Amino acid sequence: MTKTRQLFGTDGMRGTVGIAPMVPETILALAHGAGREFAAQHAASGRKSRPTVLIGKDTRVSGYMLESLLEAGFTSAGVDVLMGGPMPTPAVAHLTRAMRLSAGVVISASHNPYADNGIKFFSATGHKLSDATELSIEAQAMQGVRCVTSDALGKAKRVDDAAGRYIEFCKASVDTSFSLAGKTVVIDAAHGAAYAIAPQVLHELGAKVIKIGCEPNGLNINDHVGATHTAALQAAVLANQADLGIALDGDADRVMMVDSDGRVFDGDELLYVLAQYGIKKGSVSAKKGVVGTLMTNMGFELALQAQGIPFVRAGVGDRYVLEQLAAHGWALGGESSGHILNLDKHTTGDGLMSALQVMEALAGLNQTLSACVAGFVRLPQQLTNVRLAVGVNAKDKLNAPTVKEAVAKAELGLAGQGRVLLRASGTEPVVRVMVEAKERVACLHWAALIADAVTNA
Repeated sequence: MTKTRQLFGTDGMRGTVGIAPMVPETILALAHGAGREFAAQHAASGRKSRPTVLIGKDTRVSGYMLESLLEAGFTSAGVDVLMGGPMPTPAVAHLTRAMRLSAGVVISASHNPYADNGIKFFSATGHKLSDATELSIEAQAMQGVRCVTSDALGKAKRVDDAAGRYIEFCKASVDTSFSLAGKTVVIDAAHGAAYAIAPQVLHELGAKVIKIGCEPNGLNINDHVGATHTAALQAAVLANQADLGIALDGDADRVMMVDSDGRVFDGDELLYVLAQYGIKKGSVSAKKGVVGTLMTNMGFELALQAQGIPFVRAGVGDRYVLEQLAAHGWALGGESSGHILNLDKHTTGDGLMSALQVMEALAGLNQTLSACVAGFVRLPQQLTNVRLAVGVNAKDKLNAPTVKEAVAKAELGLAGQGRVLLRASGTEPVVRVMVEAKERVACLHWAALIADAVTNA
């Protein structure tokens, strides 16, 4: 029987700070348990150096407290700590691998509001941890803090050049001939982790940069800005007559883009642009397909199918996209939400790097965003989030007879001409209801019916 993770969700541990599990005692125990796990892996690899982890964070005010707790937990387990300060999640993944560290840790709740925060880990290779490793960390954490002797305690220090290292990595992800000279680009960093780095990367590539969402105060992350709130970016692009707009989320691992007309392009569309460029270059072919998720629009699948490109759906979450890419030996995949993976460039989803690759693809294809996605005819899709009250179990909602009856009724009504997907969010107390159909009115009708059943179950 598969063990159930108690602390970790689909993307690390996340919740409202001050409410379990995001409380000091749990964070300290988690860091200590992770430290023991990473130290054991480090020793098993035969490395003679001390195990070392890098800690990065976004701009939430709670990051200061959680950073201190993580430092104490790791050093009490005999692990050295490098403090990177505010930096994107993919920057931590890259630097962990590039600096030959034992692991990387990110303090972030991604697109969630400032009152939430989270902890997620990367392995020495820059990948998300396996389920087995997360279970082992949880087991260690449950044993409490067992401080090593004073002579074995870890040390902590700041890393001064972390941002510069990552900036060069981003620039190296595009060809040296690629330039943004003559382009005006609006960057919205969601007042989050990339608030300083993203504008600098774009500037160094030659763009005239207009910044919004780049003034964090600890409380304004994702507040009506960023990849989950694109209205501010659309307005800024139009007001500045910009060529493009880029919206990142709080930890900068997802991206949305806006063209000069103010139209928003989501993860499905941006992934389609990269697939078209991949077809031209030969990195995407009949033998090298693309991975999406259960949420990926059916029109995406049909468009690739028409071009002879294989398409596979993974579970929702970039870690599951990565698993499918590894299983098939492919490089390109992503989610509608804007998580895009290109394993030819990075080990994890990177919002800023994905935006650069989209812009390089548009230059290589000599097309606008609108023209490039013209072959992708999106089927109407309605996504409704049903927020759960405190203490309500999402699984109980999903298994309720009235909810199952509503889903069955919707599937019968769609008559094979659409899809219904009902799932619990792995990052927040929400049940997500998705309905896809050939007609918009059918999407709205069946999604409302199911959402109402979930609410009242």
